[in-house]
Amino acid sequence: MTREHRYADITVTWTGNTGSGTSSYRAYSRDHEIGGAGLPMIPGTADPVFRGDPARWNPEQLLIVSLSQCHLLWYLHFAAEAGVVVTAYRDQPTGVMSIGADGGGQFERVTLRPHVTIAAGGDAELAARLHAKVPAVCFIARSVNFAVEHAPTIVIEG
Repeated sequence: MTREHRYADITVTWTGNTGSGTSSYRAYSRDHEIGGAGLPMIPGTADPVFRGDPARWNPEQLLIVSLSQCHLLWYLHFAAEAGVVVTAYRDQPTGVMSIGADGGGQFERVTLRPHVTIAAGGDAELAARLHAKVPAVCFIARSVNFAVEHAPTIVIEG
């Protein structure tokens, strides 16, 4: 049986009108705000290569972050089920995007690099293997058409 989840109450508001709107490519800021009912605002922009503000999040970064978050949450679920006690988790994901001559582009791959700490006495091999289970169930990873690779590091406390 398929269940459907709907996502609404999300707002993206352009805040980059510097006075003359989009009268030219250089006349406007790419700044915008991402928000939702009861949620804090996320300051967004374009990649700095495309005239964006490097102090704000861009859509490409947010896509990579979404993949990382989804992996984290499923991994923690599988670890809890398997009796692997995770005490710390940090990921520093990277992505590669290619841009064609026409200006259009796409991601080629994203590599997740979770650094996972497990409790003393834990099974590091099992902890590492659990990462391989995530792609089959991660909603975000299943929705993209490029490779999502994993390069985990497992550390045992103590």
